[in-house]
Amino acid sequence: MAEFDRKSIVQAADTIVVKIGSSVLTQDNLRIDLNRMQHFAAQFNELRQAGKRIIVVSSGAIAAGVGRLNLGQRPVDLPHLQAAAAAGQAWLIGLYEDSLRGYGLHAAQLLLTANDFRQRPRYLNVINTIRTLFEYDVVPIVNENDSVSVDEIKFGDNDHLAAMLASMLPNAMLIILSTVDGLHDGSTSGPLIPQVDGWNDDLLRMATTESSRMGTGGMESKLQAVRTAMTAGVNVVIANGTAAGVLSEVLAGDEIGTWFRTQQDALPAWKRWIGYTVAPSGKLVLDSGACEALLAKGRSLLVVGVREVIGDFGKGETVALVDPDGNEIARGLCNYSAQELRRIAGRKTGEIASVLGYANYPEAVHCDNLVVLGTANRSS
Repeated sequence: MAEFDRKSIVQAADTIVVKIGSSVLTQDNLRIDLNRMQHFAAQFNELRQAGKRIIVVSSGAIAAGVGRLNLGQRPVDLPHLQAAAAAGQAWLIGLYEDSLRGYGLHAAQLLLTANDFRQRPRYLNVINTIRTLFEYDVVPIVNENDSVSVDEIKFGDNDHLAAMLASMLPNAMLIILSTVDGLHDGSTSGPLIPQVDGWNDDLLRMATTESSRMGTGGMESKLQAVRTAMTAGVNVVIANGTAAGVLSEVLAGDEIGTWFRTQQDALPAWKRWIGYTVAPSGKLVLDSGACEALLAKGRSLLVVGVREVIGDFGKGETVALVDPDGNEIARGLCNYSAQELRRIAGRKTGEIASVLGYANYPEAVHCDNLVVLGTANRSS
């Protein structure tokens, strides 16, 4: 396996997104490890001194609530989980503030749901808030809003949330801290894989779905997050957050954890949102000619190339574009509603007006609002 320059990868990153899992922050008695939080604060300061902007995606609200409320174990039903998250989040952000204050830094709390990414105005508000916080000596501490999230607006886990945040910021790097040393070949007792060049879906076969006693995601969740980030042009490191000085070692480019080097060019912010942030509202099945026009020639999707319309979506919403075998190859903003597109699918451009009574757009999806996905997002 060819070696690559880890230090150059770090130096190229303007923003470091650090995801810290619940098990990294908690002790065996389910209480927050205050000493570890102090060590992280020192390393955050080191990253700031190196000129890096930092976003911390921190799990631990439910774990903090379990300890704070003396529950003894993680609840299993939604109301008690949300109550533990609400009680724990206030304490957790206070602990971050206390840990950072000694370095002249402050913590800012951002609690997000998936709707904050799906809706463009809210998405832009999140970006603008983060950018403004960077102007001050503030470390944004981000978590899913577990106290109000339900299935319809949940990210699923903070690995995914961290990947989405890294994907929405230019020149970002993602560090996922867990209680494992990185990606192993086989079980966690197998040899550690120190580096991965580009994404391959075969990597998912190395993952287990087992999660920690306080967390929600295992290695499979982390690899899904890696895939999202890498296909948006973001480099990723998975490392053991319980190791002393782990972030300092990553900053130095040391051989620690598993480094994933992307082979995708970074996309403009607008296309990052379309391709990797907002969830598709529907699906368009394309013919082979339309697929070739998109993949090989970078063309827009014409109405004539649409074979089937799946789902119910409005004009301007994001749709997944799939080939005849059902593989997702691209995403884009559709110029027509699902109802309109069903009436004109497969027709030539000159026929649109005679069917609808108007022809506002010759394309179903214009190439300016279309993102061809990396092979990572295509099903095998």
